[in-house]
Amino acid sequence: MDTTLPLWFEISSIAVISIILLLDLFVIARRPHIPSTREATMWVVFYVVLALIFALMIFFVGNSADPTGQLGGEISIQFLAGWLTEYSLSVDNLFVFLLIMARFSVPKQYQQEMLMLGIIVALVLRGAFILVGATLIESFTWLFYIFGGFLFWVAIQQVKSVGHEDDPDHGNPLIAKLQASLKVSQEWDGTKWRTVVDGQRMFTPVFLVFLSLGVTDLLFAIDSIPAIFGITTSAFVVFTANVFALMGLRQLYFLLGALVDRLHYLAHGVAVILAFIGVKLVLHAFHTNELPFINGGHPVEWLPEIETSWSLVVIAVSLATAVIASLIRLRRLAK
Repeated sequence: MDTTLPLWFEISSIAVISIILLLDLFVIARRPHIPSTREATMWVVFYVVLALIFALMIFFVGNSADPTGQLGGEISIQFLAGWLTEYSLSVDNLFVFLLIMARFSVPKQYQQEMLMLGIIVALVLRGAFILVGATLIESFTWLFYIFGGFLFWVAIQQVKSVGHEDDPDHGNPLIAKLQASLKVSQEWDGTKWRTVVDGQRMFTPVFLVFLSLGVTDLLFAIDSIPAIFGITTSAFVVFTANVFALMGLRQLYFLLGALVDRLHYLAHGVAVILAFIGVKLVLHAFHTNELPFINGGHPVEWLPEIETSWSLVVIAVSLATAVIASLIRLRRLAK
């Protein structure tokens, strides 16, 4: 089935999303503060509802553009499955963001703006990554074999790394080199990038935090982009799912920041999701096979292919099970 939505809808969606992001950044810059639990919860709910409304819009616009009335349902399910996958991976990565904030002693009232700037840069970089990925997949379907195997490896590493998170700058030669070669002040001057210390112009920690968040999120994209391409090959769906997941990440940081390292089984839930999508990718690769040394270069049609609706169910159940199991564990430890 062709999963292309009307061009006017895709362009207007990107435009509206961009305006929302810029307004969000403007509000944060005008009034830097530490959001209360109530405020963070309201914003998380707002972005979740916004994502669900967007899925409904995809459903109705897609169906109106398709005589069979099936396009909207298929793409909206792809979006929801992709959004949930990206959201779960983003939550799992909040711990690293916490380490970055602690590493550079970011004042709490400036953390919102730092996160927002990092997210915007990450979206630009991910957008380029997605366009390249979509083009490659369209031309070389055998990449699904590689993506599938890669996700299996990531799933295994995900479980192995539980309880062994390191400093996010450790092993990052770019950040280490910049820190050693540039004149960087240890003092914050609001959210300015440059300041004057003892008559010398120096960079503030804002520069390194901004760079660390952007680079870290791009590294996360190496895991998450292949995962969502296992659900849909539509660059528009992949990008918008990433946008909605990351838009809610900033508020989720303040809501779950103190708890994210206590969600012990979240990494296991994410590992199950990645392994499942890895299987889905490999099965799809067999169905579109063109490699001459596999089945004579013909598709392997007798293997089952997993429907997107089942992907949504597995992702939602895995995430819910991991969170519930973590909460039960916390309650038992508290006794």
